[in-house]
Amino acid sequence: MRVADFHFDLPDEQIARHPLAERRASRLLVLDGASGALADRHFADLLEYLRPGDLMVFNNTRVIPARLFGQKASGGKLEVLVERVLDEYRVLAHVRASKSPKAGTMIVLEGGAQAQMVARHDALFELRFDEAVLPLLERVGHMPLPPYIDRADQASDRERYQTVYAQKAGAVAAPTAGLHFDGELLASLRERGVESAFVTLHVGAGTFQPVRVERIEDHHMHSEWLEVSQDVVDAVQACRARGGRVVAVGTTSVRSLESAARDGELKPFTGDTDIFIYPGRPFHVVDALVTNFHLPESTLLMLVSAFAGYAETMAAYAQAVAEGYRFFSYGDAMFITRNPAPRGPEEFL
Repeated sequence: MRVADFHFDLPDEQIARHPLAERRASRLLVLDGASGALADRHFADLLEYLRPGDLMVFNNTRVIPARLFGQKASGGKLEVLVERVLDEYRVLAHVRASKSPKAGTMIVLEGGAQAQMVARHDALFELRFDEAVLPLLERVGHMPLPPYIDRADQASDRERYQTVYAQKAGAVAAPTAGLHFDGELLASLRERGVESAFVTLHVGAGTFQPVRVERIEDHHMHSEWLEVSQDVVDAVQACRARGGRVVAVGTTSVRSLESAARDGELKPFTGDTDIFIYPGRPFHVVDALVTNFHLPESTLLMLVSAFAGYAETMAAYAQAVAEGYRFFSYGDAMFITRNPAPRGPEEFL
């Protein structure tokens, strides 16, 4: 399969650079996986597509204000984007500077904090701060908005680039399908008899990295830390027993569940995953998916195509473009039921 098979043209004005006034005000494109039928709805209409006994699985990671600005002791300006918090004082980070800092280099950050470059690990730099990392980020860090939003973060992004159920700090990108849910909608789900469970996957900056190979099979995914607890496994088993569907909220929830079920059986799992789901790869757990619209030629678009079928997914994206849907993190959403016999691009090209 070629990466280019997953290209589509998107007008710049359909990239959502700001959130809507209300979380649930987004549009919802519904794709029936079995028939390929499409329906243009509003996000609050999601309730009509859920059944009592279904289980919705959310990612409760919390986005940290991971972008820092500062300078080297020599005066050269730089930007730090934390990729992963290693412990109370150390992180792995991307560092943008005119010259990459060498081991031992001191960095002075906004607000007066300092960090030392300890070692380089491929594209990432290990930094040790002179104060606890998470409180420092909350004090002087900036929300790490995706590159396609191409604006400085604002105070409102601290709340809106975060799900209302975010709990465990560690992500540097939001699990964006969850941004559409507010407290009232979550309460309506409970009233409808829809159960909830929470996994944790700390989304990394690698989620925005382009695929730089021609053949999909040659791509190696970045690693992200996740946790699927015994409580989640029990909730899925109970859902199956009562005839309900497992509905993943976001591709990160999909990757969490399917990582914990790589051998076909869902088990508790804590650790790193580099799972890459593309057409032809099986799904062991997820029956339906709530997701935003993804970048052309991205691994997330490939995951959706594996779930819904390549032709069905590309047709849905063509309709979304034609109908003026808003794309990416602050954009609109899809609700997709799994295609029982998905086909990949090689069967159409």
